[in-house]
Amino acid sequence: MGNQTEAAAAPTVPVGVCLLKGEKVLLGRRRCSLGYSTFSLPGGHLELGESFEECAARELKEETGLDIDKKRMEFLTATTNKLLLEGGKPCQYASVCMRAVMEHGDGEPQNMEPELCDGWDWYEWDNLPKPLFRPLHNAVRAGFNPFRA
Repeated sequence: MGNQTEAAAAPTVPVGVCLLKGEKVLLGRRRCSLGYSTFSLPGGHLELGESFEECAARELKEETGLDIDKKRMEFLTATTNKLLLEGGKPCQYASVCMRAVMEHGDGEPQNMEPELCDGWDWYEWDNLPKPLFRPLHNAVRAGFNPFRA
């Protein structure tokens, strides 16, 4: 059964937000060590007791300053369920993708965490910047499209 004093590893649930504006999606260039200098959706990790919608709304507000009501968040897909065994202790990531559509009066995204992101911009889905953050890259390669989901 293993060492009873060690805490059991729990899966981590990243929640990405496809924020759509017309025919474009919001992406930012990452500054953190994981995926440094790649383009990614806004998002972050689910907190204990939080719904996917609450997490998506909270992360969007923390990262972009946009206050999009959780009622406007829509579940799109679970993009990955990956077990990582190399390097240290094992961890599991089960990623979820949510969608929200910008409405008139929502404002424009601001870079609220400049230590983690170079800034936000709108990109056409058929002309995404490169390189994409690996989970997003893999989802796009597998046919994921937030405009069709």
